[in-house]
Amino acid sequence: MITDIASYLRFFESVRRRTERDVAALPPEAAAWRPRVIRGQPGWSIGQIVGHIGSARLYAASAYRGEGWLLSPAEHDPDDQRTWLPWLQASAARYVALLKDTPTEWLTRRIEMVDTPGATLSGWRILMMMIEHEVHHRSQIDAYAGLQGWPVPDIFNRSFETVLALQPQERARHPRPDQR
Repeated sequence: MITDIASYLRFFESVRRRTERDVAALPPEAAAWRPRVIRGQPGWSIGQIVGHIGSARLYAASAYRGEGWLLSPAEHDPDDQRTWLPWLQASAARYVALLKDTPTEWLTRRIEMVDTPGATLSGWRILMMMIEHEVHHRSQIDAYAGLQGWPVPDIFNRSFETVLALQPQERARHPRPDQR
């Protein structure tokens, strides 16, 4: 559980930076790329997903602050890649500004859900839902990029292959009792 808003915002900062890094790594052709139409429904473009990430931050902040589950429109052009990072940065700054001075007690207060009258969520859960939502959509963007053969940044600046290459050294330093 989150126990103070400053700690949460530090965590959000690290998530936000990775989202911006991955969006910045996209090549110019990402702006025109569209997913296949499935069952008659077009999937969201990468630009639409970027807009959704920023808007969802403000949606969560509105709910957390007790101002209702209100969506803010994305302030970018989903077809103009030059507007994607500025929107992510602006929505992050607004999100932090909306949360940074809120009382600690709000983390545990109950907030009625938008779609289930009488059901509530704690404030900290809403904030964590926003983080999970952002990570979900960043992963979606990264999956699209990988399928197109575009560069996908390693999540914590190390690849799985690097971790595998370090395994013999780590096993020598930290043998398990069943492996001696």
